[in-house]
Amino acid sequence: MAQPLRPPCEGDALAAAPCPDETGASGMSPRARRRVLAACILASSMAFIDGSALTVAAPSISNEFRMSFAALQWVFNAYGLALAGLTMAGGALADHYGRARILGIGVAGFVLASIACATSTSPAALIGARFVQGVAAALLTPASLALIAAIYPKAERGAAIGAWAAASALTTAGGPMLGGWLTDTLSWRWIFWINAPIAVASILLLLRHAPREATSGLEFDFQGAALLTVTLTAFALALASLSGGEGAADAATRPAALGGAGAIGILIGVVGAAAFWRRLKSAPHPIAPPALLAAPAFVRINAATFCLYAGLSVLFFLLPFELIDRRGFDATLAGAAFLPFTLAVGLLSQAFGRLADRFGANLLIAAGAGVSALSFIWFAMTQEAGAIAGVAAPMALLGLAFALLVAPLSAAALGAASEADQGVASGVNNTVSRIAQMSGVGVAAALIGYPGGFQIGLAAAAILAMAAATAALPNRTRAAG
Repeated sequence: MAQPLRPPCEGDALAAAPCPDETGASGMSPRARRRVLAACILASSMAFIDGSALTVAAPSISNEFRMSFAALQWVFNAYGLALAGLTMAGGALADHYGRARILGIGVAGFVLASIACATSTSPAALIGARFVQGVAAALLTPASLALIAAIYPKAERGAAIGAWAAASALTTAGGPMLGGWLTDTLSWRWIFWINAPIAVASILLLLRHAPREATSGLEFDFQGAALLTVTLTAFALALASLSGGEGAADAATRPAALGGAGAIGILIGVVGAAAFWRRLKSAPHPIAPPALLAAPAFVRINAATFCLYAGLSVLFFLLPFELIDRRGFDATLAGAAFLPFTLAVGLLSQAFGRLADRFGANLLIAAGAGVSALSFIWFAMTQEAGAIAGVAAPMALLGLAFALLVAPLSAAALGAASEADQGVASGVNNTVSRIAQMSGVGVAAALIGYPGGFQIGLAAAAILAMAAATAALPNRTRAAG
């Protein structure tokens, strides 16, 4: 399964375009490729919608189940924990057993877990179903992007990934608005019920149009997958423990939580990471190519991904509470506040994806990161301003920033891997983004009960965005600086 890291086709270390001889599944008609692309977009949209739509439904869920803030957080963390621990293994499974096959299994599992969420009668049942949702999402998310990369020839791949990235970003950003409307008009449970028709459509398209893929013919490294899952889960649990308190009143107990569960998670994670790296070096067919994981270009693009999505999750977690609790918005209006972001990302991502193919991903990612830093600062400085100047305008600027960088981030991560390892590359990049989101939620939840927590969180997000811009700059640009 694992292949040596191929050299970049261009001088730019983060070039998004694959090599010219990588033609994808040329036997597929353009119509069939478009149908499979639609299936991938539908499948991934379920995971992205559910990952963001529940944000504005959090107060309603808390009231219905009488959940504490710490317990409510696990409705989000259970989902993120499964994604963080299993997404990379899910990408490797897609490379080994077939991307379309693993994608279909993930979609079926996701809709069954969604039904369990919608019919849950207790906090424990909801949290457990959310964890199963995360397991299914860990299969379908990397498989969907890897399948697109496998079926599209080089000349069309950037636009296809741009379409996927635009739709993914659109559903992620549109999730809060949809979630708010469903919560106000029906119930937060309908956020999960809407997955059923989406899943059916995706599975039908895959059955009709997806190529038949054979397994890799090599033995799958289940030991490496297990070590990887334990390692990432341990780190994710350590991150979750950062926000174990209820706010300023629990400030004295939070260090104890971090020193207990957090320290154990970090210890297990470090030991597991060392064992996993040894396994990569010794296994005849490792779950991931060591050369890819250690490649400077791949490391830098994933460092930028971490910083950007950690900062974004800080804002997306804090803002609904800011809008609902302090500004007095209802859930629908709070969700609508994300609309400028939604429109900018949805309308512009595909065009910027084409520019990344033409000019390279580096400058687009760095520019987008810099603009996002400005938008975070704008949010922090205009908390007392009106809704237009303090919410809509900086949200529109943030949407422009992420339209610049979403497609180039995905394309650059895939562009560093061989055709055989597209699932692994996608899985690594998705795993990094999920751990980043958990980190951002942990930071935001730890700050939410303190005076000035909103401004402090946004300042941290701006610093992370500038770090991402630095990581994404081409080597020669950074050397000149």
